[in-house]
Amino acid sequence: MEKPQKPKRSKSKRLNVSSKKQWEAILKDVEKDDVPINLLESLVVNLVDGTEVVIDIKELIAEGADPDTLKSHIDERLEALDHIIRDVDFYISVDTVRKTVQPATDNILKNLL
Repeated sequence: MEKPQKPKRSKSKRLNVSSKKQWEAILKDVEKDDVPINLLESLVVNLVDGTEVVIDIKELIAEGADPDTLKSHIDERLEALDHIIRDVDFYISVDTVRKTVQPATDNILKNLL
């Protein structure tokens, strides 16, 4: 008589949020002041006169800009121009966040699953 086979348990210990839409949903509720500059794609500064100024953060860092210096410079400029700024749109690099967060999440959860 054969023993009944137990259902196989998944060996995966990853909490895998693989869909870009899932990451976008998670990031939608993040306070933008809390996002490290190296996780940003770009900023779009919308002025009261309708002008849009695009700051390509990812490109500036790729060209060698120091993230801390860049953040300080942007903060200073935004503060100085606050009187003519309607709002600022922050675009987060979902791929960079995923690559940064997934290994940390895997490490934290490795003994829980």
